[in-house]
Amino acid sequence: MTGTAGRVALVTGASSGIGAATARVLAGRGMRVVVNYLSSTKAAEELVADIEAAGGMAMAVPADVRDAAAVDAMVEQVQGAWGGVDVLVHNALIPYAVKSFQDMTWEELGGKLDAEMHAAYAVTKAVLPHMTERGSGRIIYLGTGLSRRPRAGMIALGTAKAALEQFARYLAQELGPQGVTVNVVSPGPVESRTADDVLDDATRQRQVAATPLARLAHPADVALAVAFYADEDNAFMTGTTAAVNGGMAMY
Repeated sequence: MTGTAGRVALVTGASSGIGAATARVLAGRGMRVVVNYLSSTKAAEELVADIEAAGGMAMAVPADVRDAAAVDAMVEQVQGAWGGVDVLVHNALIPYAVKSFQDMTWEELGGKLDAEMHAAYAVTKAVLPHMTERGSGRIIYLGTGLSRRPRAGMIALGTAKAALEQFARYLAQELGPQGVTVNVVSPGPVESRTADDVLDDATRQRQVAATPLARLAHPADVALAVAFYADEDNAFMTGTTAAVNGGMAMY
C-alpha cells in the first residue's frame, strides 16, 4: 500500500486488544512497528513473533508511558534501531476507578486526569522532534465515546479522555504548519477482556440493541480507523475525531 512502507509506528499499550490489533494492521501495511507494553512481556513477544512470521517488522519495548524518563529511553532505543518515530498511536490505557462521583475521591478523579495527560504529554514530546524535522508525522490518540456520552460510573475515564480530545485539537492547530496531523479515534464499547471487566451481560445487550450495526466493535474495527489516519497519503485531516461505534452515537 502506498504511503506506509518503511515508516516507523510506535503503538503504546500494544500487547493486547486494540493496541495489538493496530500493530498487526500497521505491520501488514508495511510499517515497522514498535510494540510498547508495561508488563505483558510474553504477549508482546508473541505479537512480535506473529508479525515477523507474517513477513512484517516489529520490536517489543517495555516502558511505563506515565514515566517521561522511561518514554525517552524507549524512543532513544527506537531511534538507534530504526530512526525516529513517524507515527504515534497512543493507545495505552491508564487505570481508572469505576464508581459514581459521590463515591469517588479526588485522588481517583484527579489522579486519572493527571496520569492520562501526563502520558499523552510524555509520548508526544518524545516523538515530536523527529516529525517536525522531517516535516511529516501522524499522531493518533485513542479516546472514548464516554467523553461525549456519559454512562454511570465512568466519570473518571470520560472526563480524562475529553481532556485528551481537546489537547489533540490544540496540537493539531499548532503542528499543522509543520506537516504533523493529530487526530482521535473514539471507540464505543469494544469486545475485549477490558470490556468484560466493566460490562455485565445486561448492559452489553442494551448496548447492542442501541447500535444500528447490531454488535459491539471488535478491536480490528478500531485498528482500521487508526490505520486510515496513520497513512501518509491521508494528509488533509487533522483535529478530527472518528467515532467507531456502529452508529450507537452519531455526531
